[in-house]
Amino acid sequence: MQFTGVRAFVVDDDVIVASTLAAILRLHGFAVRYYIDPTEALADALVDPPNLLVSDVIMPILSGIDLALQIKALCPDCKILLFSGQADTVDFVQDAQRVDANLHIMPKPMKPSMLLEVISQKLMQN
Repeated sequence: MQFTGVRAFVVDDDVIVASTLAAILRLHGFAVRYYIDPTEALADALVDPPNLLVSDVIMPILSGIDLALQIKALCPDCKILLFSGQADTVDFVQDAQRVDANLHIMPKPMKPSMLLEVISQKLMQN
């Protein structure tokens, strides 16, 4: 799968997770920026909105769900993929569906092949 030209933001407060996910996406053609501070991602989205946001849910400064809501307000066409080590928590799922009714939260850790498959499906949604 190649995703040349797709601008992606990867956000996780763990720099190893963020940089690893960014490297995986870069290998498949994405133009990727990664952030450990979600407020920096939000500031950059004002200037150069992403086509795709891949974000952890639980972060200390701004939750991934709140980040997704704000990014969606700035760029409604942006596709959102959230992930968490606590992906099956009911509150997370309900909060995530405020962002996108089709949204689900992927469990962490995730296989790169599964990540790319879910991203591919997201990018094909209208």
